Amino acid sequence: MVHDVRTDLHRYCTRMVGSSIEGEDVVQDVLAKAFYQLSELGGVANLRGWLFKVAHNKSLDHLRRYDRKHVASLESEMAAPGKVDALEQAELATLGLSYFAKLTPMQRSCVILKDVLDYSLSEISEVLDSSVAATKGALHRGRASLRLAAASVSEKTPAVLSEAEAGLLKRYAERFNAHDFDGLHDMLAEDVRLELVGRFQARGAQPTGRYYTNYEKAPECRLVAGLIEGRPALLASDAPGEAPGYFILLEWDGERLAAIRDYRYARHVMAEAE
Repeated sequence: MVHDVRTDLHRYCTRMVGSSIEGEDVVQDVLAKAFYQLSELGGVANLRGWLFKVAHNKSLDHLRRYDRKHVASLESEMAAPGKVDALEQAELATLGLSYFAKLTPMQRSCVILKDVLDYSLSEISEVLDSSVAATKGALHRGRASLRLAAASVSEKTPAVLSEAEAGLLKRYAERFNAHDFDGLHDMLAEDVRLELVGRFQARGAQPTGRYYTNYEKAPECRLVAGLIEGRPALLASDAPGEAPGYFILLEWDGERLAAIRDYRYARHVMAEAE
């Protein structure tokens, strides 16, 4: 069931918190809670709906924890008269994550569940513990606000890598692409942290060094320096000339690698990222 629902959970959480990377963090929290409570879920008739309810609450917790704007109570929404047509897929494709952040959580949730994930109004009401009338009103306002925001915001200037960031990423990518894994190991700090997202975590240069063994078995993989949601990142392709399919985030302590976060096994994060 998790295999079937995980991508949709990530799409939901990504738009709720305004980041594909942080959306994956929230999804992991959701699944951790689900597995922890697994023995108690036998009486839950709609497990998928229960997971989205947990995802909604975890997203609100995330927004509050990081002091994000627009954290409003669900009860603040009232039904709105009139009609605003559903957002088309072409419109949704052009809406950056920052547009969703302009909505209240209730509006945001209703638009995502209805127009992105194709939930019915009654299903949305169940997830949000809200009335159908309040759900319809929040959906109306959310759609109208998104269209207004998309029409009024000019094109953003793309972010660029600083010279220092570009130099560090380039050095890492050059050694990786040359299969100089001993050279990469030499760049690791003694207490380096590794997370192969969705698979395992490790700490320390020795266990992290073994992470490169799997990449020795994928000689066609290539890295190039880039940006994911404004963060310096290495964009990874499975073969030369292919479009990047996932990315790797690095943290530095001077010129030593302090942390590696590799999304090779969580490619849905790249699909939703900017």
